[in-house]
Amino acid sequence: MTEIRTPRLLLRRWHDDDLAPMADINADPRVMRWVDGGPVHDLDRTAEDIERWEEEWDDEGFGLFAVELLASGELAGFTGLSVPEFLPEVLPAVAISWRLGSPFWGQGYASEAAQATLEFALQDRGLDRVISIDRVGNQASANVVRKLGMTLDRETTHPVSGHPLRIHSIDLTEYEA
Repeated sequence: MTEIRTPRLLLRRWHDDDLAPMADINADPRVMRWVDGGPVHDLDRTAEDIERWEEEWDDEGFGLFAVELLASGELAGFTGLSVPEFLPEVLPAVAISWRLGSPFWGQGYASEAAQATLEFALQDRGLDRVISIDRVGNQASANVVRKLGMTLDRETTHPVSGHPLRIHSIDLTEYEA
């Protein structure tokens, strides 16, 4: 079982009891504002998402980690790696992403989890390059991308919603520098 510990977080595979708290996160319009055009996800959709994320772990050897606070055991959300099949123009690629519940915003958890995930991708999984895809205007995600040391590759639009997106990347040589 793949786990990563940071000073404040445990990044781990998904448990059955993660469904309800993740569904609560996905039901918050403030959280989902920047995701897939903004619709909230219900319990069934969240269950499908978690099942898909776990399948990606089995198929690819990486996926989205559940992010748990070490101090309380609370599920804060996720961070991890996925193949961004919704955006064929960037393929082949592996993207890093994150989604935390609003009570966990502004405390550095997303940056802490993303940094550990980036290290996992480039050093443990042997990836040569990782991208991030964020919506233009999402300043919180842009701040995490900046802290990861990623550079802007291009701007594009989401093929379904039409929202403007920014594609950033970092490769192993940039990460090690």
